[in-house]
Amino acid sequence: MGWLIRFWSSRNRASRLASLATAAALLGLLGWSGNPTTLPLALAFPALWSLAGSHIGAALVAAAYFLAASRGLPEGVAIFFDSDLLMGLMLWVGASLGFAAVHSACWTSQNGWRVPIRYLIANALMSLPPLGIVGWANPLTAAGIVFPGWGWLGLAMTMVTLMAATTKYRWPAFVAVGVLSVAASVLWVEPESPPGWTGLDTDFLAMREQYADHEQQLATIALVKTAAADGASVVVLPESALGIWTPTTEALWRAYLAGVPVTVLGGGVVLQNKGYENLMITVTSEGSDELYRQRMPVPVSMWQPWTNQGAEATLFHDAVVDLDGRRIAILLCYEQLLVWPVLHSALMQPDIVVATGNAWWTGSTNILQIQRAASVAWTRLFNLPLAMAYNAPS
Repeated sequence: MGWLIRFWSSRNRASRLASLATAAALLGLLGWSGNPTTLPLALAFPALWSLAGSHIGAALVAAAYFLAASRGLPEGVAIFFDSDLLMGLMLWVGASLGFAAVHSACWTSQNGWRVPIRYLIANALMSLPPLGIVGWANPLTAAGIVFPGWGWLGLAMTMVTLMAATTKYRWPAFVAVGVLSVAASVLWVEPESPPGWTGLDTDFLAMREQYADHEQQLATIALVKTAAADGASVVVLPESALGIWTPTTEALWRAYLAGVPVTVLGGGVVLQNKGYENLMITVTSEGSDELYRQRMPVPVSMWQPWTNQGAEATLFHDAVVDLDGRRIAILLCYEQLLVWPVLHSALMQPDIVVATGNAWWTGSTNILQIQRAASVAWTRLFNLPLAMAYNAPS
């Protein structure tokens, strides 16, 4: 009889864990849909994690959430490296291991205050380097949707909500989040660009280690001139829109911008003896300036510290940069998916947020939509104007 009870009990535990993992996957799938208003669904993840029943269960719940939230990665990797889907699947699963391992290690069977404290530690580890380098799908991103304009207080309230979700007070917390999320959706206000600023999306095709050619740059210059004629004083262009930045490229842009009263802020690459720098560059008819160096390029595909190639990472440099007396926080592509570059910049009290990216490799995935949603959420939290520009071939 004892073996039957043990069998039935283990079966119930397995069924319960399967239900929790399925629910976690749904949170990742729906919360990270690319629509900013669904981000608050991710705030329920800590509740499922706390109910996992074991360290292995916590790992499975965390992995289910992370894999669902990052579901576009296999296709994106395959396109980027021009490889079969297997490589993308391997990197997708590999990327989830850190998230799952941290949440497994931090899980506890003890009750009381230890559970929320353990979740706080897990979230902090996935928000800050080194593990924060792959800290995607962090529920904290929802702060700007639930508490728009609250700034650091809103971030703290979101963390308190996440911790409460691991306790017996989870249902009052969920009700409060639900009410605030509905109110935010009803009163939704899209972040606006600063007066005189225009973000221009482009649709030029690209491939790995290939950049905007002469024809593409002339087409982009034509778009800039049109925007300037419509009154734009600053035009933001996507990552890589300026191609490989050389004296010849600068001369091309300066020549075509002669007599056009506009500042162009666009992405370019500068080659180094070892690897390259992924930059945001300003250019006018009078000259150019390498304004911002990307703090965190995409690991593996761009940032390759184990080789002498790849993009350089500056990590904690250039939290804000100065442009015409205004403090600019630039989030260059991958940085929009992480927590620490945003908070690093917010500490420096920027006047404007600029979010750009080159999504040529994202295919039919929703990676670009998730980047946009995250950028919108963070700027709403700190009530900052936002200029966005992405390259997204149709």
